[in-house]
Amino acid sequence: MHAFHAFCRQSLESIRAQGRYRTFTPLLKQADRYPYYRDTEGNDVLVWSSNDYLAMGGHPVLIEAACEAARTMGAGAGGTRNISGTSPLIDALERELADLHGKQAGLLFTSGFVSNQAALSTVLNSLPNGPDERWQVFSDAKNHASMIAGIKGSRAIVNIFRHNDMAHLETLLQATPAAAPKLIVFESVYSMDADIAPIGAICDLAARYRAMTYLDEVHAVGMYGPNGGGVSERDRVAHRVDIIEGTLAKAFGCHGGYITGDSDVVDFIRSTAPGFIFTTSLPPSTAAAALASVRHVKQDHARRVALFERADMLKRKFDAAGLPRIDSVSHIVPLHIGEAALCTEVSQRLLSEFRMYATPINYPTVPRGEERLRFTPGPLHTDSMMDALVAALLAIIEPARRAAA
Repeated sequence: MHAFHAFCRQSLESIRAQGRYRTFTPLLKQADRYPYYRDTEGNDVLVWSSNDYLAMGGHPVLIEAACEAARTMGAGAGGTRNISGTSPLIDALERELADLHGKQAGLLFTSGFVSNQAALSTVLNSLPNGPDERWQVFSDAKNHASMIAGIKGSRAIVNIFRHNDMAHLETLLQATPAAAPKLIVFESVYSMDADIAPIGAICDLAARYRAMTYLDEVHAVGMYGPNGGGVSERDRVAHRVDIIEGTLAKAFGCHGGYITGDSDVVDFIRSTAPGFIFTTSLPPSTAAAALASVRHVKQDHARRVALFERADMLKRKFDAAGLPRIDSVSHIVPLHIGEAALCTEVSQRLLSEFRMYATPINYPTVPRGEERLRFTPGPLHTDSMMDALVAALLAIIEPARRAAA
């Protein structure tokens, strides 16, 4: 056996012993009965952890658009954007996304992870490498792994500021050479802690210290703002952010990632980012569904209202039952468990005993001791569904904690 094989086996044994081994649950999404899925035995499973926040994934408008595109254009794009993979659908979708964020241009990627990794590494590797020419990047301590990957793949000097801590960010900016190019990288809605960045305050600091800004809106696009442009639209500061990144795989119910910004900046990334140039374009059915979704969601204000009303209702029901809810100012509702094995057990018992699915969030996604279940109630989760969830959690959590003690 090669030494690496032994290393893999030992590492997996350690992960299992810590109770944080990842198991994937195969569930069949039911487009016409969402948020119900089916397990491999044909049983209904009520899902509480989907990122299909607005229940758009099964919307007839999207399905018809996808089917029509597949019938007329086939299943795959057939190449990269430079090799026959740019269709009129792709061009229209990029224009629609630019308009969503009030920007000059948009650029599609194969996923939100790729859009962050490719765009950030490309920008941060773009300038000469001299002492005062090297990028200084300021990254929130709780930024997503895709943003961290993009930053690590660059030559930039990395400064990590405490989560949403403007005083610490300013201290780091002050300590940086005034002439050095600077980029502040942050999210709007942080999906694990369910809190929101002070975008306006970050833009104030960026203006004061001549820094550019890069905002990840993946957990906010479609849901926040009058037209679904995200927290930056809600707070009326989108025009102050240089690059806004988002996804089509969450509230829009499809797949793919994107960036929007100044036309020259977007064109530079389009022309030089390997993660964009050397990968196959989104399939026609996906692009068509995403285009239909963005256009629909911009106008479907009632769906956004329903999302936040449902999230608020679940928070109130958790609080009334005395469940250990983590405070949240967003649509995401985390429930503190505090130990990896217990978190996994609660999730497994919810599924096996109550036919409900909620993903356990364990280390290293969150720090040790902060393990949690993450709930994302949407427009189609009813009061009776919530009552059944609360009853199930009460039946599982306290007895499980006593048994573990």
